[in-house]
Amino acid sequence: MFSYRHAFHAGNHADVLKHTVLIAILKHLTQKEVALTVLDTHAGAGLYRLDSEFADTSGEAEDGIKRLIDAKELTPALHDYLDLVRTYNNPGSHKVYPGSPFITQHLLREQDRLKLFELHPTDTRTLKANIAQLDAGRQIAVLQEDGFEGVKKFLPPPSKRALLLCDPSYELKSDYGRVLEMATDAMKRFPTGVYAFWYPIIPRPEAHDMPRRLKAIALKAGKPWLHASLTVKSSKVASAAAGGQRPGLPASGMFVINPPFTLKAAMQKSLPQMAELLAQDRHAAHALEAGGGA
Repeated sequence: MFSYRHAFHAGNHADVLKHTVLIAILKHLTQKEVALTVLDTHAGAGLYRLDSEFADTSGEAEDGIKRLIDAKELTPALHDYLDLVRTYNNPGSHKVYPGSPFITQHLLREQDRLKLFELHPTDTRTLKANIAQLDAGRQIAVLQEDGFEGVKKFLPPPSKRALLLCDPSYELKSDYGRVLEMATDAMKRFPTGVYAFWYPIIPRPEAHDMPRRLKAIALKAGKPWLHASLTVKSSKVASAAAGGQRPGLPASGMFVINPPFTLKAAMQKSLPQMAELLAQDRHAAHALEAGGGA
């Protein structure tokens, strides 16, 4: 269960989608003065080197964040995303990629709190060391525990305002069911929270059922929802001449329960540009759905 390392995938097309949505949500939620609690169920190491052995092995950032660097006239949400990543790099350099813990911390105010869950022992040590550099005091808590279970003790939060980001690796097939169980439980504990779920779109029934089942959870609770998906290439197995291998992650989605009312318009502008800039073959596409008043 400890084999997955996000360092291989940092800055890829899935991160572009996930972190663009995360930033857009946070920028809206932090406009209100009341304190916000952010729960990150699978925090990873927090910061990643795009020139590391891990990143070089996969090269996924080349077809992700790095494709945006020279793009002209990015949409506001994509501009916000790229601008935030640049704050962790020297001018003209693109060697450091902030994961969701550092993206979130960058946008929080003094009164806000961030709870980071990570089970991988190496990533937990790295995360704690990276967070220590921020001198954030009690604003950030790093917990080496199961995020699916750990979030329960923080819902509802004292301020009655929370954002939960859930993006497991789905390396374990059981992760799909655990996401749905957590979403159901969270809606009972704190139905007004904002819940953002990332998932891979791969040839697996559980992956294709994920947005439908999350939608059902939102509708049962009477809450609005938004579903954004980005496809960059075909999911079909390559030909025998090409080695017969699957071409890596072809697509992913973000499903948000109780999305800010500004998120739909932001993604309507940004998703087409993501699909255009990050396309790896003619199968690149995007989709956006919303319901329940979103």
